[in-house]
Amino acid sequence: MQTHEALKRKISTTEDLQSVVRTMKSLAAVSIRQYQRAVESLNEYKKTLEMGLQIVLKDRDIGLQFRKPKSLNRLGAIIFGSDQGLCGPLNGLMASHALKRMEESGISPENRTVLTIGMRLQGHLEDEGQKTFENLSSPSSVAGITVRVQEMLMILEEWRFHLSIDTVFLFYPEYLSGSSYRPSTQLLLPIDTLWLREIQSRPWLSRTLPIYRMDWDDLFAALLREYLFVSLYRAVAESSASENAGRLGAMQSAEKNIGDRLEELNTLFHRERQTTITEELLNILSGFEALREKEPNSRRE
Repeated sequence: MQTHEALKRKISTTEDLQSVVRTMKSLAAVSIRQYQRAVESLNEYKKTLEMGLQIVLKDRDIGLQFRKPKSLNRLGAIIFGSDQGLCGPLNGLMASHALKRMEESGISPENRTVLTIGMRLQGHLEDEGQKTFENLSSPSSVAGITVRVQEMLMILEEWRFHLSIDTVFLFYPEYLSGSSYRPSTQLLLPIDTLWLREIQSRPWLSRTLPIYRMDWDDLFAALLREYLFVSLYRAVAESSASENAGRLGAMQSAEKNIGDRLEELNTLFHRERQTTITEELLNILSGFEALREKEPNSRRE
């Protein structure tokens, strides 16, 4: 049986651990909200971008601008995970999702060029026989997203001009609510012509149409670069929010387990304390009885 002092030390250590878990849970919740605000702000920018595309695509034949590649020989993939642990099954889930989708494309592993965001994800892919082209760390804050997106854009340029990769998919965890998220897939390149046609067919909400003086090809290319930036920025922000959601869920489970353990230790502590008190009372009573028995004998003497 554990001693009274040993139980006190265990209770103190468990309470310290509970405090750390609560702090981590609070930090995860705050981080989720920050990344969600970034996504909300991005939505407004995306609306402006789509309005620009709507004007540029007016009276244009989209089919002539975008022709599907004859065959899919090489595939590029950007897969998002985490650098830090304590985020539940996020990395394993994303690795399984991405591998399944890439297998469905019919492209062999040696013809896939994979960029991973997050060191822990890379190990999951390599365990399944999928080599990675490069790994980038996850941004530690909202302020670091732009720098990471610019690095990814440079890698995409290298893929396109040096490796002849025209088809690129994004695999990222999409944040839902609370501590929940789901794997999501997006075709980044080539540009989705159905999406462009949908933008082209939208009614203009104003009586006057904006005009532009830039060369059409230059303006259209600039708008598409912004579309790539928006898509990558959203994927990074959603992934970071999902990582913290996974961490929030892990900390909630840990807090419950610690609470149960603390309750168990307190019960043992009070039981041990009561046992000690009972033993002391019994010792007092035994001594009292021994004195009572000794007193008549001393009188007879």
